[in-house]
Amino acid sequence: MALTQLIDGYCAVWTEPNADRRTELLETVWAENATYTDPTVSAANAAELLAHIANVQAKRPGAKIIRTSAVDVHHGVARFAWHMVRADGTAMPDGLDIAFLTPDGSKIARVIGFFGALK
Repeated sequence: MALTQLIDGYCAVWTEPNADRRTELLETVWAENATYTDPTVSAANAAELLAHIANVQAKRPGAKIIRTSAVDVHHGVARFAWHMVRADGTAMPDGLDIAFLTPDGSKIARVIGFFGALK
């Protein structure tokens, strides 16, 4: 899977409303024992990340995560910008994710997310 497809697949997980399908999508991009951290949560595994995503979706039904930049990568670390768009089309503040890839680059081993513009 190409890097852009991998990252877009990860973003799709955040948008997928069906929990079973969301789990299937995450399995295609998420390495075993991968972790996720942002200012609101630290998820130690896929189950914790999926629970967090379900909570985010419950608070913002119909919202979508949209990648807003190219995917930049070096030494197995990728970064990309994104924002969430509410169901009514209102964009929320931008975010930036740093994704650590598995050694073969086929899956995501860790994500660190930031909210808002750089200051």
